[in-house]
Formats: sequence, structure tokens, C-alpha cells
Amino acid sequence: MSQTTTDAIELSLFSNRINAVCEQMGALLQRAAFSPNIRDRLDFSCAVFDPQGELCAQAAHIPVHLGSMAYAMRDIVASLSWEPGDMVVVNDPYLGGTHLPDVTLIAPAFVGDQLVGFVANRAHHADIGAESPGSMPISQSLEEEGMLLAPSYLYKAGQRNEALFENMLAQTTNAVTMRGDFAAQVSANHLGVKRLCQLAESVGSEDFAQRLVALNAYAQRLAQTALSIIPVGEYAFTDVMDDDGLGQTDIRIQLSLRVQPDGIELDFSGTAGQVAGNINCPLSVTAAAAYYCFRCLMPPETPACAGSFRALHIRAPKGSLINAERPAAVAAGNVETSSRIVDVVLGALAQAIPDVIPAASHGGMNNLAMGSHEGERHWDYYETIGGGMGASSKADGLSAVQTHMTNTLNTPIEVLEMNYPLRVTEYAIRSDSGGAGTRSGGDGIVREYEFLAPAQATLLTERRRHAPWGLQGGEAGKAGENCLNGETLGSKQAVRVKAGDRLRIATPGGGGHGKPYG
Repeated sequence: MSQTTTDAIELSLFSNRINAVCEQMGALLQRAAFSPNIRDRLDFSCAVFDPQGELCAQAAHIPVHLGSMAYAMRDIVASLSWEPGDMVVVNDPYLGGTHLPDVTLIAPAFVGDQLVGFVANRAHHADIGAESPGSMPISQSLEEEGMLLAPSYLYKAGQRNEALFENMLAQTTNAVTMRGDFAAQVSANHLGVKRLCQLAESVGSEDFAQRLVALNAYAQRLAQTALSIIPVGEYAFTDVMDDDGLGQTDIRIQLSLRVQPDGIELDFSGTAGQVAGNINCPLSVTAAAAYYCFRCLMPPETPACAGSFRALHIRAPKGSLINAERPAAVAAGNVETSSRIVDVVLGALAQAIPDVIPAASHGGMNNLAMGSHEGERHWDYYETIGGGMGASSKADGLSAVQTHMTNTLNTPIEVLEMNYPLRVTEYAIRSDSGGAGTRSGGDGIVREYEFLAPAQATLLTERRRHAPWGLQGGEAGKAGENCLNGETLGSKQAVRVKAGDRLRIATPGGGGHGKPYG
């Protein structure tokens, strides 16, 4: 394709059409899913890849899902043989997944006998077979976290692997919900394949492939231009995780950010080794967090494809917290450690471009998993709770929002109370929890649950010991608090509750920016 005005317009239209494939997949998945976790919280993501597994497009779903898929798909694609009607399922964090509840389905798209690309969707299942309700346990090994799925054919040439599917259902406590959610994921991929093939046929398979190359080249140019605002040099930053849930505290994540005209290296040497608890990250999750930070510096029209990340190079020691090796537990790495990696990358960038980068946001996903596998009624539920956004030089931080690596909604109180033996007794902005500054950090959230039946609850949270930092003289946001019946709980703790017990979660506020007035 020559670089003419007409071609630029055609490329823009093509970019929007391929993005629309992801959006349509997501709309179908949301409306067809059974669980509130997917249907109401929107804990899912959809993407399109080229025949080699390079990212072509992604909907604006969840950064930690999509960045990790972008990092890992090439290896998955190369390791399998593909034919029309195939669909592969995977959740293994060390083979392209994030953590076990995030289950990915991948399907190839063929026009005739020519492979033109792949579609994939990833959705969070609140029950993936762990003994702990909600499948987010205080685990010490991967095996404790539930059902492990290496890349496997759920469908081969259109025929479902019934033995695999029934085995998956058998490991859950609510097979009806899982069956429905998987049907929604399969249907979303079928629609994605259909739409991707229609797009390839409308322009011709050869021209379709050329446009994918042009799209990546265009994204790379936009990315290089955007990242050129970062002065050449080396910038360092260190932050810590509160704890691993098993007694180890102040776990270091260290970054040297080296900016050169031809690329950016993120060197995490000096980061703590992998830990006994479940806050370890596979490298794909670390990459997702890094990609996200730099994607935020690019203009909105930058195509969300592999070309936009080609200037980034990651070095992370094997066996470290952020490049863990099997069988390290990873349930909270995907949600909490990924958020701290964002803080570290942004902290380094703040030294280079201080007027662009905001203070630290609430610093995690404030995960709550709960349910019961006892008695007549078995149920599993999982949700993330928002907090305060860090302030920037231009604006106060937003209050009571999800930030950075998550992009889910809250679960409406009506949906929660209709589906589970729970009552929400308080849901409010946590006043005065944002850090003071010329620009103030956003306030966190207070969410209190009353249990109407005995259950088990697991908290995987952060920023309870170390508050979100401010910038340029701005004050830190207030650290979070977890309480059961008024008694303080740890940041990562499993508890058994009885009817009438109340669990109160107060999430951190964001850091302030600039010295406070007065």
C-alpha cells in the first residue's frame, strides 16, 4: 500500500473495522454469559491476532488480560497445528495465561484453506475448582489455585472434546453457570471468526495481510513519536508490595528505565525473588503492566496492535517476583503485583516527564472472593473494588474508580443481593482519603457486606501498610483498611463468617500532586 491520503483513510477505516470485530465479540459475550462476574462486572477481554500470533486489535477491555495475551500468543500459535473449526482453551499462567480463573479460548479464522488470523477471548471464572470459594485462595503453589489447563483443543475441526469439557465442569461447584459462561465464550469466538473472515474476504486475503503489516507499521510510527517526549537517559524507581500473605513483607520491585533514541529497556534486576505466597507474576503479566504504562502516553488513535510495543524491551531475572517459575503461586500476581509494577514504571517515568505522569493511584484491585461449598446451596463470587486515582499536574484524581490494570465495573447491589446470600449495608466514597496537594488525589471507596448465611471470604489486597505516594510535594493517599465486625484484618487473609457478620473494606485514596496550598 502506497502512503497516499486515500491509503491513510483506508487504513483508518480498516483499523476501525478490525476493532469492531473485538467489540462485537465482547457485546455477545457479555449478554450471553450466566455469571454476574462476566455479565455485570465485565471481567473479560477480546482480541484479534494475525496468523503468526501478533496482536492486531483489541477492544478497550482489561489491560492485564490483553497485554499478557499480546506477549504470549506467538508461542501458543507456533506450538499447535490449526484447521477450521478448532478452538483451544488455556489458563496456564506459565504457558500464556495470567492466573487460573482467567480462561482463554482461541480460534483460527480461515478463508478457504488460508489462515488469515485468530480471535481470542479471556474471561474470569469465579469458580475454577479451587477449594476456597471464589477460587482466589491464600495459596502456596499453583496446584492449590484450581484447575490447570495447558493449551488444549476444546474443539477440533468443529467437534467438541467431550471428555475435556466434562472434566472441566466436574471440577466446579456450579456446573450450570460454567457451562453457560463457556457457551458464551465459544459463541463470541464463532462470531469473531465469522466477522474476521468477512473482513478478509471483502478486501481480499492478500490485501488483508498487507493491511495488517501497514497497520503495525503505522502504530510503530505513532508510538515512536509519542515516546520521543521522554528524554534520553536512565531513570530508577523502587516500590514494595505490602506482603505475600504468608509472613514476608516489604517485597521489592526495582526498575532501571533506560531510554535511547531507538528503544526503551525496562530492567527489573534487583527485584526480589519469587515468594512463598501468591503474589508472583509470570513474565506475560509483567509485560502487560509495562505495555499499559507506555500505551497511556500514545495518542488515542494509535492502533492497539503489536507495532505499538516494538520499542519496548523487558529484562526480568528468572525466578524473581515478576518472572516467577513453576510451581509458584500466582493468583494475586495478576491483580495486585501487576498494579505495583505500574506504580514502579510510572514512578521512573515521573523523573523524566514530571508534568505528564500522575501520582500513585490506589494501587491494587482490592480483591474479594467469597462463597460456600457446604450445605445445600453452593456459591462462588469474586469482585474487585475501586479506589482513588492519583492526581496529576493538570487535574485532581477521580474518586471511587477502577484504575490502571483493571477496567471492570462494580457489581450492582441489586444483582449481588439477588444472586447471593449477601446484603450491602454501606457503599460510599471514603471521604478525605485522597492525598492533599495542589491537585488532590481521589478518594477511595467503603463497601460493607452483611452475610446472611455462613460462608468463607478471602481478601487479596494491597496498600494497607504502604500508602499510595504523591508527587512533586503532594501527600500520600490514605492506606486501605479491612475489618470484620470492627476488628482489623490483614491485607491478605481468609476468614470464615457466620450469618450476621459484617465485612468492611475501605480502599486507599490516590496520591496528591504538588505542594498543598497554605
